[in-house]
Amino acid sequence: MALSEQYFQSDELDPIDIVEHLAEYHEWEFDRVADDQIAMMVQGQWRSYSLTLAWSPQDETLRLICTFEMEPPEDRLPAIYEVLNGANDNIWAGAFTYWREPRLMVFRYGLVLSGGQSATPEQIDRMIGAAVAASERFYPAFQLVGWGGRAPDDALQIAIAEAFGRA
Repeated sequence: MALSEQYFQSDELDPIDIVEHLAEYHEWEFDRVADDQIAMMVQGQWRSYSLTLAWSPQDETLRLICTFEMEPPEDRLPAIYEVLNGANDNIWAGAFTYWREPRLMVFRYGLVLSGGQSATPEQIDRMIGAAVAASERFYPAFQLVGWGGRAPDDALQIAIAEAFGRA
């Protein structure tokens, strides 16, 4: 049964209401910051990710920002930016950026719902899943470049390599 069939009876739900229901469903820690914004923590394999989703009715966009702390040595920042660009070349939905002042790696994603469209729970769940999956996929590459001294191309090979066989 689809999430929308199981938990949502109205087509008139605000996108942030849907996110709140999804957070409850997945048992994620969350805080409804405002009527149009929610913040939550999602546990990944490598670390916990801080996600904020905000609805902007002016441009009809649901914005997602997924962050995690990343404090590489200053001399490794050029390599971090290079591996970040390489990661973005391998992602079709969303993109990474590095916020230098708060020292955060950020994954941003926007779901445009122009013309009065409504987001479905499945779309929002997939949006959140894509952000966490991208962060999990490229986190080791960012770490290898920032602290392991690895070249960006070498570190990216780990993130984009396909696993074969069974563990």
